[in-house]
Amino acid sequence: MAVSSRPLQLEYVTKAAQQRTGLNDYGDDSFHAPLKVLLKALVGQANLNESGTQGQSARIIEILCQRLLMQSFFNKYPEIASEEILNPVVIVGLPRTGTTMLHRTLGSDERFYTPLWFETRFPSPPIDWDFIGKDPRLDAAKSEIRTMLDANPELAAMHPFDAEAADEEIMLLEQSFYSSVPEAFCNIPDYANWVDAHDNTPGYQYLYRVLQFLQWQKKRKGQGVRRWLLKAPHHMHHLDLLLETFPGVKVIQTHRDPLETIPSLTSLNYGLWSLNTDNPDPKAVADIWCAKFSHSMRLAIGIRDQHSDCFFDVNYDDTTRNADGVLDSLYQFIGMEFTDMARAAIQDWRNNNRRDDRAVHEYSPEQFGYTEQFLKAEFKEYRHRYGFE
Repeated sequence: MAVSSRPLQLEYVTKAAQQRTGLNDYGDDSFHAPLKVLLKALVGQANLNESGTQGQSARIIEILCQRLLMQSFFNKYPEIASEEILNPVVIVGLPRTGTTMLHRTLGSDERFYTPLWFETRFPSPPIDWDFIGKDPRLDAAKSEIRTMLDANPELAAMHPFDAEAADEEIMLLEQSFYSSVPEAFCNIPDYANWVDAHDNTPGYQYLYRVLQFLQWQKKRKGQGVRRWLLKAPHHMHHLDLLLETFPGVKVIQTHRDPLETIPSLTSLNYGLWSLNTDNPDPKAVADIWCAKFSHSMRLAIGIRDQHSDCFFDVNYDDTTRNADGVLDSLYQFIGMEFTDMARAAIQDWRNNNRRDDRAVHEYSPEQFGYTEQFLKAEFKEYRHRYGFE
């Protein structure tokens, strides 16, 4: 049976968002162009099943609702635009290199702000919330995670989904429609190519704006002035924009051999594709994500050479063999004291979040058409630069 494309029409999603919120001011309109390309690609290329069509439509409508609500807050509280994001610490690197573990480990230090999963999906609370008591966004976030894991339980072995845990701001970038999140869910090369070919500055400018909004919210909840701790492998595609958007940023880059990480990333995204389309092509997933990161890792080497004082390297193996030594050096790099309180909080987080408590992520490079020779060639420069040869 043919799947209706109506839920992915521009008029449908914009009208649905405006009816749900009762608002019509989106503020900055830079999202229009990538949204139109995304909708066209979802209809013409993604081969979505009924569930995928409804799911992607609902996700886009929710993003538009969030933009409308956020702009309403900025209109009502113009002081939000005066919030400064000072000297953030940002974790980057290939996916599956321990970025989430390091983010949540450091995030247990209460001197940091971190974006929590529910905040990245729903940056704006209801306009009439008084910021007291349980956050009204939590139930929706927990329900979305349950739905996703019910549809594909294997995802739990691939990523520790937790609505109240620190997570990556790639979903905040998604609010601008300048991000790789849609590609993680389905095969939409026209949209991917459009984003790659266009200046992503509007996306990073909107990311800064959303972080201002979240910082203002956290202060309203009683959290004092803190330093942002962010993380997203996506920034490897745009290190120049990251450095430009956040003056004073300190970047921590995690490293692990791509022979291990790229098949694992491909397996994760194959699992996400399977939520939206029948019989996703594992070779297509492999080709897209390997090419994307091999290109970005080559570009990143040149950018790093121009800004070497902004970067600190963490080898994945060292985080298991010499974790405390890594943290001692890392805190020195970011200019913060590694206090006894921080050490205790980090150790407590480790005790309660052991990798062995989750199922093993099972996959093989061969199921995606990868060979050792191919991956070595694709990541030759990166493997040479960081000693994986």
